[in-house]
Amino acid sequence: MLHQIIALITSFHDFLAFTGTCRSWLIAASSFPSAYNFTFPPLQLSPDFGGAIYNPNRTWQLVDPAKKTSSLRCSAPGITPYPMRYLGCSYGYLIFSDRERCHLADVYTGTKVKPPKFRSGGNFFIYCGILVAPLNSPNSQLILFSRTALLQWHVGTNSWIEHPRVGEHILQIVTFKGQMFAMDFVQRLHIISLSPQLSIQEVAVVWEESMLVGLHSKPWLVVCGDMLLLVDLSVSTGQLFGFSGTFQVFRLDFSEEPAKWVKMQKLENWALFLTNDRRTPTFSCMNPERWGGKSNNIYVPMGSEDLDEPWTAIEVGQPVPSSTHHMSFSSAPTAHCSPLNSLWVLPALVYGVCQ
Repeated sequence: MLHQIIALITSFHDFLAFTGTCRSWLIAASSFPSAYNFTFPPLQLSPDFGGAIYNPNRTWQLVDPAKKTSSLRCSAPGITPYPMRYLGCSYGYLIFSDRERCHLADVYTGTKVKPPKFRSGGNFFIYCGILVAPLNSPNSQLILFSRTALLQWHVGTNSWIEHPRVGEHILQIVTFKGQMFAMDFVQRLHIISLSPQLSIQEVAVVWEESMLVGLHSKPWLVVCGDMLLLVDLSVSTGQLFGFSGTFQVFRLDFSEEPAKWVKMQKLENWALFLTNDRRTPTFSCMNPERWGGKSNNIYVPMGSEDLDEPWTAIEVGQPVPSSTHHMSFSSAPTAHCSPLNSLWVLPALVYGVCQ
């Protein structure tokens, strides 16, 4: 019965109120099947430090689309005295690295986690990091991606395992039905396996013709219920290099061999949440009208404090405003090595890690 109540919650703030009622309700929330079954939207995280790499006192603001006036200000002071590089966000943790080690910060509580130091003399050029499961889950692991290797840390151990790797940079990683799917910079799809050892295997996929014609931004992978989606921003340049573009959505059809991307005309009663940096998580939400959102729309952070709305909603198939493009969709390769910018996130406690 409590799980049925949780499924009706329409905002993160209401979720907090539910979990704070009593211990039995907290346990019920902790055992909720999956974060993807929640019907409330993710929070927008806006950093206060302007993306500077040298700033030991990290602060940011969390805004709930369902309760815009109830923002939260969070911080993780004194992470490290060294300049830090942003590597991604995963299961409610921001992931950074400096010259000695990796740093994780809970987006809601500011709690910091320090994995062991990197191997002395290691020159890995790390550009991306991801947790394979919630941090407090059994056998949780942190994987870092570099130009020449994969670095694997089993949470709780005191060393890294290095796996040499040759191949294109990984653009984005999502977990779908218990498997980790990754897309690289040339838009090939892969499955990341953890056993018997960490490995990456390409998946044969047929692309629809419309995905191969014209100019396209690097795509996004989004888990949407029981579907794995690819969101494509097809672009064109008009007079005086003006921008025009539209979002197209494709689902991966596993019923054929090889699997095939099939175009969807509409998202029906779903809304999606994307950011330019593909190292940050993407989200989907069913029946967004329940919290004041719009179905068949894609929500994008605008990344500017001067706007009345810190995000914009763009209907699938409709033109993307040029202002949105310039503020939110720079080139994907540039975004992939950029500092922390505005993103969508669900705090760690939503993933059932609060015990």
